[in-house]
Amino acid sequence: MTVSQPHPQPSLALVTGGGSGIGSGIAHALARTGVTPVLVGRRAEALAQTQDQIRQLGLDAHSVPWDIGNGDSAGQLVQHIESTLGTVEVLVHAAGNQHRTPALDFPMAKWDAIQGLHLRAAFCLSQAVGRSLVAAGRPGSLIFIGSMTSERLGLPDIVAYAAAKSGLLGLMRTLAVEWAPHRIRSNAILVGFVETELTHDVDQLPARRALVSRVPLGTTGSPQDIGNAAAFLASTSASYVTGSCLTVDGGWSVA
Repeated sequence: MTVSQPHPQPSLALVTGGGSGIGSGIAHALARTGVTPVLVGRRAEALAQTQDQIRQLGLDAHSVPWDIGNGDSAGQLVQHIESTLGTVEVLVHAAGNQHRTPALDFPMAKWDAIQGLHLRAAFCLSQAVGRSLVAAGRPGSLIFIGSMTSERLGLPDIVAYAAAKSGLLGLMRTLAVEWAPHRIRSNAILVGFVETELTHDVDQLPARRALVSRVPLGTTGSPQDIGNAAAFLASTSASYVTGSCLTVDGGWSVA
């Protein structure tokens, strides 16, 4: 019988979209486990605010204002972080964008922007982090933030978003198999109905309220709920978990 060797707890995590919403919740949760989150996003003020909130708890965090865009600068970003802070052992891609238009009229410029940030950037970041981990001979954890539209739910007017979130699962599964020999794990979190400042207006729509009313736990989730799931997947407690989708939706998908 082969006894697996214990993996050290990761110490540094790159969190895109870390300045607000789900990304911020993930950063807080990682920090509480002793992992130092590096918050990446376009809005320097929001990043600094989240960083300060974490530091006020006596925990460590850093922020790097950076527009990841379609991922072309991913290698530069990872190199910049690692030159000052050390090897990135956890990648959480929580950054996202959205545009609502019926599919018949959906503009290709918006399609490209959404696919670029959600999917292309996810691969470019994974590739940059993966290359660094393989070169250093260190294990790692990739965590992709999907949604119920990744595999279970079809909604009108968000064709680009749904396509990108579905594509993330193919990326996640492929990397899980290909990079397993390097001890790099790859998983996704399928996010249910979570209240953030960005979803407030959508939460008021009758169709949205009808969907939320089916949640067996009787409430929407919080960024902290998603953060707790990400902290688990990043930790040594999940050292035998790869290629998996962790659904955090209050039971909606089975109701």
